[in-house]
Amino acid sequence: MEKNVGSLQEQALKRKERLKALRDKKLHGREQEDEEPESKKVALEETPEEKHRELKLRNYTPEDEELKERQVPKAKPASVEDKVKDQLEAANPEPIIEEVDLANLAPRKPDWDLKRDVAKKLEKLERRTQRAIAELIRDRLRGSEEELAGAVGAVGVEEGDSD
Repeated sequence: MEKNVGSLQEQALKRKERLKALRDKKLHGREQEDEEPESKKVALEETPEEKHRELKLRNYTPEDEELKERQVPKAKPASVEDKVKDQLEAANPEPIIEEVDLANLAPRKPDWDLKRDVAKKLEKLERRTQRAIAELIRDRLRGSEEELAGAVGAVGVEEGDSD
């Protein structure tokens, strides 16, 4: 047990030494690469001092005469009405369709789909009906031709008999 505890402490010390060495390496490595970190630090330190020298007082009304000179005059808000009007006009587009076609808006009749489905069958039946009508007309014409031929023949026979 004591050997384990001792070895763990030794490992922890070694780890700490390695981490310390890495930190030192990083810090010294950066300073060697940059060679100007101190000059940058000096420049950075001077900048905040200069900023404090340029004091602008917007909401605070100072009592000291020197500070009153640094007070910024109150800004007047810009007129927003024109911008709002332009945006409202842009948001409301002009209507494209001026007239509304009531035929397109009216609902379809409830049986429109049945008519659509039956239309093909009706076309076939219409063709068959036309053929049947034409055939009946032809039959009547044949029948009337035979009657005509019979009537003409009968007339011719009667005329021939009288001579």
